[in-house]
Amino acid sequence: MSEEQMNDSTFNRLFIIMIIAMSVIAVLLMFVATFAASDVNERLDARSELENSNSIAERIAPVGAFAAETAAAAPVVVAEALTGEQAYASCGACHTSGVAGAPMLGDAGDWESRVTKGIEALYANAINGYTGEAGMMPAKGGNTALSDDSVKAAVDYMVEQL
Repeated sequence: MSEEQMNDSTFNRLFIIMIIAMSVIAVLLMFVATFAASDVNERLDARSELENSNSIAERIAPVGAFAAETAAAAPVVVAEALTGEQAYASCGACHTSGVAGAPMLGDAGDWESRVTKGIEALYANAINGYTGEAGMMPAKGGNTALSDDSVKAAVDYMVEQL
């Protein structure tokens, strides 16, 4: 054998040995990685399942709950009867500036057409609300906490100021 052929056969042997060694190292690394990460997928699956079940439970949970005991024990609010001047405090926001066509306090011209219809019509419009040509008024002036008697007292107070 010539020296050149010997160098080629030595090279081929070394090349094959290197390929086999690298393959063995790669296989060993795959086994080590598989062993090291054996429970990673299980932990990730458990965590994902827990997060999904919590988020699903939050999404489908009722917004509120009805407590029969609380509803039964709720205090009944009784509107306190106010004097006309006290009740007018709720009315003054519109009746001092004429907002939405409200007749202004003390202006006989604004009140004339309304007063001619009678005090009962004034009471009814003040309690139930009114929408007409001259403007509109919300029921109880927008303060639903006022009792009917307080609204009537406020109407009487405003009519007395004419």
